[in-house]
Amino acid sequence: MKLQILFLYLSVANAFYFYILGGDRKCFYKELSQGTLLLGKYNVEAFDPQLNQFKQAASNELGIIIDVEEVFDDNHRVVHQKGSPTGEFTFTAIDSGEHRICFQPQSQGWLAKTKTKVTVDFEIGDPETLDSKKTEHVQSLTGKVKALNKKILDIRREQELTRERESKFRDQSESTNSKVVNWSIIQLVVLGATCIWQLKHLRSFFVKQKIV
Repeated sequence: MKLQILFLYLSVANAFYFYILGGDRKCFYKELSQGTLLLGKYNVEAFDPQLNQFKQAASNELGIIIDVEEVFDDNHRVVHQKGSPTGEFTFTAIDSGEHRICFQPQSQGWLAKTKTKVTVDFEIGDPETLDSKKTEHVQSLTGKVKALNKKILDIRREQELTRERESKFRDQSESTNSKVVNWSIIQLVVLGATCIWQLKHLRSFFVKQKIV
C-alpha cells in the first residue's frame, strides 16, 4: 500500500483516524524543530463482520508497532515501539527536519487480515508544557493555585494592616490638627490681652506725664 502523507499544521493538538487492512503500514510526515516534543495517543479497533462495526480487541489479539524515522538522515529510525491496542508514545526531536511517523497493526487469529481503525491524537510543543501523563502539570497547577491563595491571604493581611495604620494616622493627624488650632487660639488670646495691657499702660504713662 502506498504511503499516505498528512501534514499536521496545528502545533497544539491534531486528532484524526484512518483505516488499515491487515498488517499494512501507514505513515505520516511532520516537520519538527530540534527539541520539540511529540506526544501521540492512539486507539486501535478491529472490524467485527458479525456486528458490522469496529470494536475494541483484546491485547493478546491486537497490537500496534509505532516507528519514528528521520527522513532527513537517510530514514534513520529513532523510535520503535510495540504497544497494546490503546496507549501513547512520546518523542523529542534530536535534530530539526522532516520526520516520518508510521503505524502498523499486529493481528493474530481471525484478526490477521481484518480491517482496523486507528484513532490518533497528536500534541506537539515544548517538553516543559507537554507531559505524557499530565501529572507534573497538574501538580504544578495545584502548587500555583496554593501559592496564589497564599499571596491573596498575604495581600489581605497587608490591606488590614494598612487600614489600621491609616486609621491610627488619621486619628493622630486629627488630634494634632486640633491641638494646633487650640494653641493658635490661645496664642491669639494672649497676644490680644498683651496688646490691651500695653495700650492701657502706655495711656496711663502718658496721662502721668501730662502728654495726653
